[in-house]
Amino acid sequence: MHRKFALLITLGLAFLGGWSLRAQSGSRVAVVYFWKAKSGKLDAYNHYIQAIATPIDEDARRHNAYISLTTFISRKPDGPWTHMRVFVLKDREQAANLARALDEAGARMQPDETKRKANQELSATLRDFVAEEDLDILE
Repeated sequence: MHRKFALLITLGLAFLGGWSLRAQSGSRVAVVYFWKAKSGKLDAYNHYIQAIATPIDEDARRHNAYISLTTFISRKPDGPWTHMRVFVLKDREQAANLARALDEAGARMQPDETKRKANQELSATLRDFVAEEDLDILE
């Protein structure tokens, strides 16, 4: 629990302070996506994550795309992001392949390309991309 809290504080400071976090570490890394739910869409975006994104994420994890995923939701209504999704990966190679692995999981979970595109379009109505950070994990 303390490790997750420390990671949240460190990531928040790195994002808000505008500096790049680069620690000397072992091989584990994290890829962090920051999203901002559109006005009035927080509950709908939370539902989208639970109903559509989580099954895809879990399929990707089962296929060794990453070690773990934690989604944090900010309580600050005027903050720069509402959702921070932290993927912990075993090394940089796994991190470099994360986006492709998530796309492949999406195709496995929803083989119909038309339905996958509709899900992507739905997500675009619920959220805006804020930032992506690639981080080393100090262990």
